[in-house]
Amino acid sequence: MMKRFIQLAFVAILFLAATATTTAQKFGYVNSAEILAELPAMKAAESNLEGLQKQLQKKGQSMVQTFQTDYQALQAQAQEGTMSPKQQQEAAAKLQAREEEIGKFEQSMMADLQKKRAELLEPIYDSINKAIEEVAKENGFQFIFDQQVLLYGEESQDVSGMVKAKLGL
Repeated sequence: MMKRFIQLAFVAILFLAATATTTAQKFGYVNSAEILAELPAMKAAESNLEGLQKQLQKKGQSMVQTFQTDYQALQAQAQEGTMSPKQQQEAAAKLQAREEEIGKFEQSMMADLQKKRAELLEPIYDSINKAIEEVAKENGFQFIFDQQVLLYGEESQDVSGMVKAKLGL
């Protein structure tokens, strides 16, 4: 009977200790979108991506314009009757191949932009995550959430300022 009482007392103490530990946890949150917007590295990355996108779009537009000009020329020659049916077929096949090339270029352009975006943004995200981790460890936070997924948070638990300070903002 005494052994049973000691076991129950031990379980109760463990339960109380677990409850006390749970209530002692410290939570915080950050506004990552605001931090990203203020980082000079993010502005430089966005500018770099925008420049690359414009360059690729310009090349794509040039390809499309040349294609359209050649297509119209082929139509005019076909209507005038200056081309034999065999020449028309050959020219049409060449145009179709160029059309497919334009489609491949567009796909390649999107893939290149996504790759460059990941290459530029990964170190930025890593630096923010490192700063958040340092703030958490230095200030005893067990959890830091992003404000975008937060349904409610006390203003005093916003650690965005501390993270910005770590990043030199």
